[in-house]
Amino acid sequence: MSTLKQWLVSLNGVRTTSLLAVALLLAGCSQDMSDLKAWVREQKDRKPPPIEPLPEIKPYETFIYEAQNLRDPFRLPTISEATAPGSEIAAGPRPDFKRRRELLEAFPLDSLAMVGTFAMGEQQWALIKDPEGVVHRIKEGNYMGTNFGKVIQIREDRVVLRELIPNGNGGYEERIEKILLDQG
Repeated sequence: MSTLKQWLVSLNGVRTTSLLAVALLLAGCSQDMSDLKAWVREQKDRKPPPIEPLPEIKPYETFIYEAQNLRDPFRLPTISEATAPGSEIAAGPRPDFKRRRELLEAFPLDSLAMVGTFAMGEQQWALIKDPEGVVHRIKEGNYMGTNFGKVIQIREDRVVLRELIPNGNGGYEERIEKILLDQG
């Protein structure tokens, strides 16, 4: 029985403590909200900041396309355009567009590396490594690079090519390029 009595006494103490805590919390919540009302009134009395003006809308300028009768710059010139009187295209070297493209013409020259040479009889061959690491053998007369580069000379330390570079007028200019032996 003594344990029951002690339990009731401790329960009574918990109740008293709980009631005291609730009373203190309710005392903090007073009905005086004058400071809050004063702050709200002060905020309403303030002048609002000025609104930035809208950006100026520029009128749309129309464009009339008048180049529909000119040659498409993304299409190679036709034979009739190239041989027209007064045409700058007719003069100068021309690539052979009917020729079947060779495998090394798919790669830019700066991505190809010369890794060696060898001879079979009188024929001199060069070994060229493409960007994928495949080694190809070439001889004079083969083509490589994206600018119609024709191999005109093979030496132990270099391959010399003649490229045809577009001149901007629909024609081509010759340029000599070299691929040196990769010493690495």
